[in-house]
Amino acid sequence: MGLSVRVLANQGVFVELYRFRQLLMSLAWRDIRIRYKQSLLGIAWAILLPMSMMLIFTFVFTRAIDARSVLQLDIPYALYAYTGIVPWTLFSMGLTACVNSLVANRNLVTKVYFPREVFPLSSIASAFVDYLIAMTVLVGLVFYFHRSSDWSFTPSSAILFVPIILLVQLALMVGVGMGLAMANLFYRDVKQITGVSVQLLMFVSAVVVPVPGDGSLLASLVSLNPLVPIISAYRDCILFGRLPESGPFLYATAFALLSLVFGWICFRRASHRFAECI
Repeated sequence: MGLSVRVLANQGVFVELYRFRQLLMSLAWRDIRIRYKQSLLGIAWAILLPMSMMLIFTFVFTRAIDARSVLQLDIPYALYAYTGIVPWTLFSMGLTACVNSLVANRNLVTKVYFPREVFPLSSIASAFVDYLIAMTVLVGLVFYFHRSSDWSFTPSSAILFVPIILLVQLALMVGVGMGLAMANLFYRDVKQITGVSVQLLMFVSAVVVPVPGDGSLLASLVSLNPLVPIISAYRDCILFGRLPESGPFLYATAFALLSLVFGWICFRRASHRFAECI
């Protein structure tokens, strides 16, 4: 009986979110406009930011050291880096926006009723728009390096698995994002901690360098980061034409789903206290 009630309650949440889908999209569009307001390049920054990071790391790992030999890469480093930077940028931008989403919309939280989940969801949706734009550049980079280097791109059905990888990443982001948004409402230190943590997390998420395969304790600890198999899965499907390793990716999927369920439940249960904490 208790399980049936919870199932019906969860169904009610999704129905309610669907009813307020226009509000969610309006908030996401507002976030995009605010982000690029009075910017000369506007939405072009969605391409320039990951491209500039790619160029910086490419300079470091191809001029300072020979990345292809030291890191044992058989693909152009720039392509390797960009394929990791784009999903990482989605993750970092989405979480950074999520953590302050409730506080930034305090007037709406205290005066109008609608499901509070729309705030972190709209933050992720606005970051997702930048992700889609940046991913289109990847097509051009693949074509460029296919024509200008000794690496060749071979189309494979594995690329059809990319939407599944994206869904797993979004599930992870929604779960963690809701938890951070809720925690920041009660303890404003969370925003500062998240900003620092996200910057440090980049270097242990296989974004610009692969995880060491030496079986060391450090490598084992880094492999526990669910972003590692997610970002590696992007590269497997897009660059190497193969499906991701089942074990690590199933671990990341289970971690993402547990984060989604736990984060959503905690967020929903605490939502009645949001107005009094702002």
